[in-house]
Amino acid sequence: MDEPRIKVFGSATEMTIAANAAGLRDLVDRLFGLADPELRDGYHEHLEGRVNLESGSISLILERDDKV
Repeated sequence: MDEPRIKVFGSATEMTIAANAAGLRDLVDRLFGLADPELRDGYHEHLEGRVNLESGSISLILERDDKV
């Protein structure tokens, strides 16, 4: 299987998340994890360029917010 590759870029009015198939599966797993009923409101994950994201990406925060 390919290595997950995710890139996040955007402007003041829109953001794009581009990923290969493995990267999309990784994002789905992270989102399913955030939806776990055992987690509380406010739980979040930080994804950052050169760590979880491709070089040149802007940081991305996935957050559970039960008030939305």
